Amino acid sequence: MERVKGIVQQGYRVASGLTDNSPYPAGTIELQIPHFLALGLDLRNYYPGTLNVNIAPQQLQILEATHCFRDVVWLEGFGCETFSFCHCTVQFAQQNHEGWIYYPHPETKINHAQPANLVEVLAPHIPGIAYGDEVCLLTRKAEVQIA
Repeated sequence: MERVKGIVQQGYRVASGLTDNSPYPAGTIELQIPHFLALGLDLRNYYPGTLNVNIAPQQLQILEATHCFRDVVWLEGFGCETFSFCHCTVQFAQQNHEGWIYYPHPETKINHAQPANLVEVLAPHIPGIAYGDEVCLLTRKAEVQIA
């Protein structure tokens, strides 16, 4: 397992639908979940938003994703996107929470490019977690490289 510490930070809040100026009728994750389910990845028990973890100065690189879904059209009127998912564990407050690294490929992602040191994670609701909290991400060495 690879292990990296990071700080939870606020993102665009488009994934969760909590931003006021989103072009989406619901958060992007909620809209994408049925499409990922149809492709074989069930995310219905996960919080419908991303946990954004800044691992600076390190960066995460996908080596071999568990799931890679190409050309997903998840909302009518928007272009297709490619998504990769890698297993991860979020350690917070001495508890482990199984999740997925959520990686919308930047070359296909609409309007919301992320810095290379920001890792987006899908996980169940984690009680008490807040912006500024330190977490540890555990990942599989075969799936991602942290450098």
